[in-house]
Amino acid sequence: METYSLDSTKGNPGLFAIKRMEQLYEDAQGKADHPHRHAYYTVIWAIEGSGSHRIDFKTYPLSGNAVFFVSPGQVHQLIATSRPKGYVITFSKEFLQQNHISEDFINEINLFNNFENRPPIFLDSKTANLLQQLVDNMAEVAHAVPQHQIAAQSAYLKLFFIYCEASCNKSELETETPSRGKYILREFKKLIEAEFKTLHKVSDYADRMHLTPRYLNQVVKSILGHTAKELIQEKLILNAKRELWYSEKSVKEIAIELGFDDPLYFSSFFKNCTGLAPSEFRESGR
Repeated sequence: METYSLDSTKGNPGLFAIKRMEQLYEDAQGKADHPHRHAYYTVIWAIEGSGSHRIDFKTYPLSGNAVFFVSPGQVHQLIATSRPKGYVITFSKEFLQQNHISEDFINEINLFNNFENRPPIFLDSKTANLLQQLVDNMAEVAHAVPQHQIAAQSAYLKLFFIYCEASCNKSELETETPSRGKYILREFKKLIEAEFKTLHKVSDYADRMHLTPRYLNQVVKSILGHTAKELIQEKLILNAKRELWYSEKSVKEIAIELGFDDPLYFSSFFKNCTGLAPSEFRESGR
């Protein structure tokens, strides 16, 4: 399975790009791309369209004014059954760093989610009009103020996310969660993202965060309704599924890659979490 990277050699020093879905559709002659993953963030705003968008193992309709957020490493495939209208915005972690946009901001807005399902958000007409102005500005500054192009585009991108977040329906639990709890959850997720192949126990993460396992679990469960252990397992299972479904690696290779010394234990772990043995899950996708 291919992993796409942004090209920093063709007039794109800031590792940021905005393209029209219409043009991408025509360039591909209407053919769907293969399932693939990106080494960068992707935002797909389908203003008009029909078809489907698969992100990891969830399929969503490609309908009007839907905005999809795809994190680095997630596998996705867009299948348009007619010529779509909209935008594809891509940017890298380097772009965030260069423009002083903290990854904590990306995590806090909770639009990109590499753990749980991240369904698209659907825009009302007012928000859609605001976003249209922003993407127009993003495209315009490349020509109008080239010396400040990257800084201007990053400012508009941040506003784009703020407006998108405002149109999400926040649960009462989310809005009432104390800031310390949100901070702990955010740092826990960041640590899982970085260390899930080497750290499998809640106690390992709690030690790194200078917390007790019990307190870490209480915080995670109070916000998400899931235990800290379940969050770690969810990350491991998601990555195991990606490799089983989209790669030709053996079960043993996948087990070792995910930090399991014993492939038999990995198979048992996978079956306990999914109800299927790794080989059975792989066959279901053939």
